Amino acid sequence: MAQIPTDKKHGAQILAGTVGRDKGHSFEKYLTSRINSLDLKDKSLYSKESKHIFNGDPAFFLLSYVINSLEIKKLDKVQAWWLGGLATSGMGDELIDEEGNLITKSKSDILLKLWANKEVISSGVSVKTCNKSTPTNDQLYFTTASAFSSLLRRNGIDVSVKAEEALKMFCGDIGFRPLDAKAFNKNTRLADPDRWFWEELPKAGRTEWESLFSKKQKEISKILLQKAYLSDPFAPEFLLHQTVASKSLENMEVAIFRIDELIKHSGSIGGFSTRPYKIRKGRYKDDPSEHLAPRFGFIQMQRGGQKQHPTQLQFNLQAGYFYKL
Repeated sequence: MAQIPTDKKHGAQILAGTVGRDKGHSFEKYLTSRINSLDLKDKSLYSKESKHIFNGDPAFFLLSYVINSLEIKKLDKVQAWWLGGLATSGMGDELIDEEGNLITKSKSDILLKLWANKEVISSGVSVKTCNKSTPTNDQLYFTTASAFSSLLRRNGIDVSVKAEEALKMFCGDIGFRPLDAKAFNKNTRLADPDRWFWEELPKAGRTEWESLFSKKQKEISKILLQKAYLSDPFAPEFLLHQTVASKSLENMEVAIFRIDELIKHSGSIGGFSTRPYKIRKGRYKDDPSEHLAPRFGFIQMQRGGQKQHPTQLQFNLQAGYFYKL
């Protein structure tokens, strides 16, 4: 359902999001079409390069990276399907899973099927785009406090009720905001009354999350990168990230990783930590307090705060992480 703008600024935000999503989908469709037309006899396709940043045709480098990562010496056939628009706009290639069900959403934006040595290998690819001249934070996961807590539980990570409630306070769910507290005084709180900041959360709940993000960093990173939908048959194994804006889909800089490689690199950067920041703009720019932004490895965590989704929980890949390896 299309969003109804509440004012001109909100309308511009919706339009910008739509334009950005459409550009991303165009890139995914280009990659899919181009991979299906590549010459599999091209020997340079099998020339393994021990790097993650590539300049040139992103589809060529993606397929080359995948087949070399899978140690395929000769590819007999490849078929790519575009799945990236299924969940967001209902657009994409028609594909049936192994049980005969039509795929309607997937964390993989592209599915590759590779025929080699009488074997058929399926590999999903998550695609990230950038439409700015410098790298930006890229959204990894957008959810709610309760949905994220449930997601972790479904994947074997225990989250207590107190921890879930603390995350609701961080996101500003109704009933868990400062303005919902009996002792709330709008004349004494200069900070946002619609949410609590990380350093303000109850110690028990905050400590539990910090422990989880520290002890289960690898598992949680994997969930954020590969899980999104129930019964998703094609969790991505690879990630392609357009590093900066490009004038041409056929020639650009991209970073390519195996998901397990990216998780390993992210863990090597560091475990859970917080970064201090101050509110510099908006309605609460007079808030004098220093707040703490939680993160672990390349992954940053924040309250969405957008007018259309104010209480969403947002996880981002840190801007330019691919240059820091």
